[in-house]
Amino acid sequence: MDYSAKVMDHFAHPRNVGDLPDANAVGMVGNQKCGDIMKMMLKIENDIIVDVKFQTFGCGAAVATSSMATELVKGKSIQEALQLTNKAVMEALDGLPPVKVHCSVLAEEAIRQRAGGCDAVLVGCGLGRSPGCDGLVRRLLDLPRPLVLDADGINALSGHMDALSRRRNRITVLTPHEGEFVRAGGDLSPGRERAAADFAREHGVYLVLKGPGTIAAAPDGRCMRNPTGNCGMAKGGSGDVLAGMLVSLLGLGLPPMDACCAAVWLHGRAGDLAAREVGLWGMTPSDLLDRIPAALREVTE
Repeated sequence: MDYSAKVMDHFAHPRNVGDLPDANAVGMVGNQKCGDIMKMMLKIENDIIVDVKFQTFGCGAAVATSSMATELVKGKSIQEALQLTNKAVMEALDGLPPVKVHCSVLAEEAIRQRAGGCDAVLVGCGLGRSPGCDGLVRRLLDLPRPLVLDADGINALSGHMDALSRRRNRITVLTPHEGEFVRAGGDLSPGRERAAADFAREHGVYLVLKGPGTIAAAPDGRCMRNPTGNCGMAKGGSGDVLAGMLVSLLGLGLPPMDACCAAVWLHGRAGDLAAREVGLWGMTPSDLLDRIPAALREVTE
């Protein structure tokens, strides 16, 4: 069996092999067909993988792909690491013999396992576009957790909206602005509220259609228009704040429509507080973050 020089190097001299006692994310996967088992340990600080170790019991290809995968994710953000595919690992190793291709799947599965163990998952903020990245987003649709798709997480579905059928009977929230909504196949001609309601019903998702008077729509036909917010929030990064608030509320166990409405209202209210204190022209997404506690206090105390 012919292995590339890179495969032999990573097998004979594996990188990042060992234990990581202070890991805060651990994934373990195995292949029943050949008996390979891989354990990957990540130390994450501020959403960056600052250290990674692995322990693999298996053939040379399994060890080499594990070693290469750790090299590819070390120092990367969680979002960047989630873009890693078995194809990317194989290409970095200059290929694998056809009978050993299944070994490269171990690395992708270990990272996916961490996402699958979360209470809720958000995909898309700052993600970027590429065929491999878009394909990963569509593969993540099988995660058995509430899933929020924002920005390029939504764009990855363009032309592939049928992939959302895999999310039937699972909580899925899309948070597009009008441009992303149209790219995803939405039709704004009936008006924003009717458009959002029709889209949510057709695809079985919860939809947060951002813009003046943000709309939250449920697949059962419920539709709400938000009264808070202002034009000073129309800046890059404001949507990331909303998506983060939404996935946090879903992770706390709020019913999805309640989570959508609460996140949108609080996000807009934080924006109103920022506009009053900083000004519409000067306010930034960071100003929204700083005023979320004050917005929460208004409705909880």
